Amino acid sequence: MTSFHNFPKLHNAAWPGLVGKGGDGEPPIDLDTMLDLTAAAEVNGVRFDGIDLFLFDPHVNIDSTDQQIQTLAEKVSSRGLVIGTLVAPVWPPTGGGSAMGESAERDLFLQQVEKACRIGARLKSLGIRPYGCIRIDSAADPGSWANDPAKNQQLIADTFGRACDIAERHGERLAAEGEICWGGMHSWRRMVELLQLVNRPQTLGFQADMAHTLLYLLGHNAPEDALLSADHDWKNEDLFYKKYQELTDALRPWTIDFHVAQNDATVFGSGSHDKTGRHCLPDDPNGKLDITKAAGYWLRDTSGELTKACQHICWDGCMFPNEVMQDPATWNKILAAMISVREAHGWSD
Repeated sequence: MTSFHNFPKLHNAAWPGLVGKGGDGEPPIDLDTMLDLTAAAEVNGVRFDGIDLFLFDPHVNIDSTDQQIQTLAEKVSSRGLVIGTLVAPVWPPTGGGSAMGESAERDLFLQQVEKACRIGARLKSLGIRPYGCIRIDSAADPGSWANDPAKNQQLIADTFGRACDIAERHGERLAAEGEICWGGMHSWRRMVELLQLVNRPQTLGFQADMAHTLLYLLGHNAPEDALLSADHDWKNEDLFYKKYQELTDALRPWTIDFHVAQNDATVFGSGSHDKTGRHCLPDDPNGKLDITKAAGYWLRDTSGELTKACQHICWDGCMFPNEVMQDPATWNKILAAMISVREAHGWSD
C-alpha cells in the first residue's frame, strides 16, 4: 500500500485512553503511551500525522499554564506528530454543566469552552496545531431533554450560540458531536435542527463519527427518526446505501470534523460513559460498514466531488479494551484502514 495523497492528514485520538476508563473499570492509559503507540504505527512507510486530544486529566489539564502547554507541544512534536481537534470537557463530572441546564450550569459549560479555546489558540501560536476544531456536545441526556423538547432544544441552541461568540474571539471553530447519548443531538433530524437553530455555519459545524452516525439510521433513542428498521437485513446493501445517502446528505453540509470508524450496529458503554455506537476494529467480522465506501458519502458531495472540508481525519477507538489498545498491531490495522480512505477520497497539496 503506497500513499499518493497527503490530505486529509491522518490522526489518532488519545482520549480512548480515558473515556470509559477508571472507577470499577479498566485503568486509564496515560498520554505518553497513547502518543508512543500512535507514533510507532507504520504501514509501508506511512505513519500517523497527528493526534487529537481530550483536555482532561490525566492527559491534559484544562487549566494548564502556558508552560504546561509548551511542554505538551514539545512532547507531541518530539514524536513527529501535530495536534488537531481538542475535546472540551463540558460535562458536569469534569467541571462543566448541561447546555440546557440552569443559568449557572450553562455558565460552567461556557467556561470550559473558553478554557479549551484558549489552549487551542496557544497551541496554534506554538506551531503545533495547524488545523482542527474544539469539540462540544450538549452535556445532557436524551431522557432529560425529552421532558420539554422545544424548550430544551432552544436552550442548547442559545448556549451553543454563546459558545460560538467565545470561539470566534479565539479564532476557533466548534464541532458538535453527533451521538445518540447527547440530548438534542441524539438523532440526525434533531442534530440538523440544532445546527439550523444556532445558524452559525462559519463557526459551528458537525463532527461525524462513522460508528455513531450508523446508529442514527436505526433510530436508537429516537425511533421516530429511524431510516432503517430495527431488523434491517444487512445483506440488503442497496437499501442501506439509499438511506445512508439520505443521512449524509442532511449532515454533510455541516461536517467539518470526521472520524473514520467501524460499528456492528449495537450500542455499548463502559465506565461512566452512556451507551452509544460501539467502536469496532476495522476487520471486526460483525462490522456493518465498508469503511472506505461509507467514508466517501461523508467526504464527497452529491456530485461525487471532494468537499475538502476536513484537513484531517481521525480514528476514535473509544471504549476498546486496554489489551486491544496496547497491542501495536491494533494501530497498524487502523492506520491501514485510514490510508485506504485517504487514497479513495483524499487529495494532494
